[in-house]
Amino acid sequence: MRVDLFRTKSVEDIRAEAGDADGTGGSGGLRRRLSARHLVGFGIGVVIGTGIFTLTGVQAKDNAGPAVVISFVIAGVVAALAALCYAELASSVPTAGSAYSYAYATAGEVVAWIIGWDLFLEFALGAAVVARGWSGYVGNLLDLPPGLFGEDAPVNVGAALIVVVLVAVAVLGIRESARVTAGLVVVKVAVCVFIVVAGAWYVRGANLTPFVPPSRPAEGEGGLARPLLEATLGLEPVAFGVGGVLTAAAVVFFAYTGFEAVANLSEETRRPARDLPLGLLGTLALSTTLYVGVSLVLVGMVRYDRLDEGAPLADAFDQVGAGWASSLISLAAVAGLTSVILVDLLTASRIGFAMGRDGLLPPAVAGVSPRTGTPVRITLVFGVLVLVLSALVPLGTLADLVSIGTLFAFLLVSAAVPVLRRTRPDLRRPFRVPLSPVLPVVSALACLYLMLNLSIETWLRFLAWLALGFVVYAFYGRRHSRVRARQGSR
Repeated sequence: MRVDLFRTKSVEDIRAEAGDADGTGGSGGLRRRLSARHLVGFGIGVVIGTGIFTLTGVQAKDNAGPAVVISFVIAGVVAALAALCYAELASSVPTAGSAYSYAYATAGEVVAWIIGWDLFLEFALGAAVVARGWSGYVGNLLDLPPGLFGEDAPVNVGAALIVVVLVAVAVLGIRESARVTAGLVVVKVAVCVFIVVAGAWYVRGANLTPFVPPSRPAEGEGGLARPLLEATLGLEPVAFGVGGVLTAAAVVFFAYTGFEAVANLSEETRRPARDLPLGLLGTLALSTTLYVGVSLVLVGMVRYDRLDEGAPLADAFDQVGAGWASSLISLAAVAGLTSVILVDLLTASRIGFAMGRDGLLPPAVAGVSPRTGTPVRITLVFGVLVLVLSALVPLGTLADLVSIGTLFAFLLVSAAVPVLRRTRPDLRRPFRVPLSPVLPVVSALACLYLMLNLSIETWLRFLAWLALGFVVYAFYGRRHSRVRARQGSR
């Protein structure tokens, strides 16, 4: 019995299922209602969240000093390289599922399954982590009972409530979700601009000197908590200096995760060939600008070794005697986290929709409501999963799985660009990655480097999840694959 685990799905079949057989963006199962402006709104909605409100202070204090600004630039460049690859593939193959669908067209079915399984975990875990963070911020802002809204609550009621509300919004329709996201984005972008403008008055040159503090041995954790690269090469952990800046870049990359959600909305975009590249690159350009501005003001207001690791931005204004700004910053954090949860829910449901349509998940989950034009069933299933995780499970260090899952997806997308150019040179490509295959290869290697800077225990958890995915594929996905049935494999 022959089992072809690497059978591919033709680009023409993917386009036909999306109602885009001629590459012009016709109507398909999901309704095309989004423009480039909507896509940038969704992108900013998911990217600007916990990273800018927490990671800046932690990494400036522990690893990079004022040079955390450079760390954000490095991480932004890596994300931009991946975004260029996403833009070429998303404009060429505008379909729900993004990295999952691209892998199906290039690397084969089993790789597509694994990347879909990986992304499903990434967005479920990400939404649950952020929901718990949202609950904590709202509890502190409104002085609500910590037994219901705190991280130590036996059942985090606040996290459960926000998930229920946002699942309802996601089910109502993509245009309604876009409107809610747009409103939240306006709030948090406005507050980020406020932080830069107001904070600039308190910047002192002495706080920025030395910009790159001298390198010194770091108090690194041993055992499974060590980064895989350090453990493999026998390197000693280093704080500050060039090594500290690069270590911080690997960590703050988390602040850029999620922009690939824009590519997952390609099947609902009116003019994907034009709007997807604008949405992806516009999201990263605006996010990087805000990150660099906010982090530069932060380390200029307060010396890096006196930054608060829990709420660095609010505490910095407190330290310079401008405590009145703390409430505004907390409001921006709540808005930022709300939009992240909503876009995570939307993105995961579109990945599940694409996998169900291919038969790798039960086809019933791919059903689209004729009234709302959204995949209601998979949205509800995913919402229940996130609700349970966010209400009952303190996720803690599992948040690193979000980063490794995202980087793994970026690596495969980067590799897919030169593969598809070789196997399908005739394919219409409205947007092309410049200097291919050099830039896609550099993107893949940069993603791999950042993955290797994550801890051994994160790698073990990630590999365990992938192993579970192989089991599900072997017992269900492979047997029910529509591509397998179409190709007559046995």
